[in-house]
Amino acid sequence: MGHSPKLLVENDGPVTVITINRPEVRNALDNETAGALTWALRAFDRAEDQAVAVLTGAGGHFCAGADLKELAAGHEYKPWAGDPDGPCHDILSKPVIAAVAGYACAGGLGIALRCDLRIAEENATFAVLSRRWGVPMSDGTTVRLPRLVGAGRALDMLLTARKVSGAEAVAMGLADRLVATGQALPAAVELARQIADFPQIAMRSDRMSAIRQWNLSEKEAIALEASLSLEARRKEAQAGAGRFAAGAGRHGSVGKD
Repeated sequence: MGHSPKLLVENDGPVTVITINRPEVRNALDNETAGALTWALRAFDRAEDQAVAVLTGAGGHFCAGADLKELAAGHEYKPWAGDPDGPCHDILSKPVIAAVAGYACAGGLGIALRCDLRIAEENATFAVLSRRWGVPMSDGTTVRLPRLVGAGRALDMLLTARKVSGAEAVAMGLADRLVATGQALPAAVELARQIADFPQIAMRSDRMSAIRQWNLSEKEAIALEASLSLEARRKEAQAGAGRFAAGAGRHGSVGKD
C-alpha cells in the first residue's frame, strides 16, 4: 500500500504532516485510507531526515472512525491495532502528534490515542460513538484509553458513548494542549519543531522506555531504561553537559549543536 489521494503527506523541514483527506465523511477511514496511513507512518519512521510527525484531518475534523458504509456493504476491516498491518499497531521509534479538530470518534479516537501527544481545539469531540451501532473498538482504545486517563473515566466513555469536549479532554489527560478552533495544526507543527530541535537520541530512548514499561516490574523497567539510555549516554550526554557548563541550553533554549 502506497500513496492515495485519500491521505496527504508533506514534509515541513524535519516534520512530516500526514492529513486524512476524506472531509466529505469527516475523514472516516475506509480500508484504502487505513492501509495508506500504515504505509505513511512506516515511511516517516524510516526517513532519517524526519524527526516528528503530525497527524491531522482535512476540512475541520480529525477522524470519524472506520467507514461504516464500507462495512455495511460487506467489506470487513482488519483490527487496526491487533492486525500487524493496522494503522494503530506499530510502535514507532519517533513521536507522532495528533492535531485534533472536530470529531475524533470511535476509530478516530483510537487513531488519536496511537499518537504520543494530542493537541485539541476547543470544539473537538472525543467519543466512542460506535457504541450506538454495535461496532466494537479494535483499534487499541480499550487498552490505551484506561492507561491514559484511568479505568473509571475510560469505562464512562466506553459504556455510554458520551462526548468529551476539548477542554474536558485536557482536564482528564486525554489531550495535552487546548487551542482555539482552527489552531490545532499550526500548534502541533510548532510543538513538533520544538521536539525536533532537541538532541534526538536521548529523547527517543526516554520515549521508548515510557512506552515499553507497562508490563514490566519496576526493577525490570528500570533495567530497560538503563539499557535504552546507553546510546545517548555515549553519544550525547557528555557533549551536552559540556554545552550546559558553557552556558548553553538554559532559560528554555535548546542546548544542542
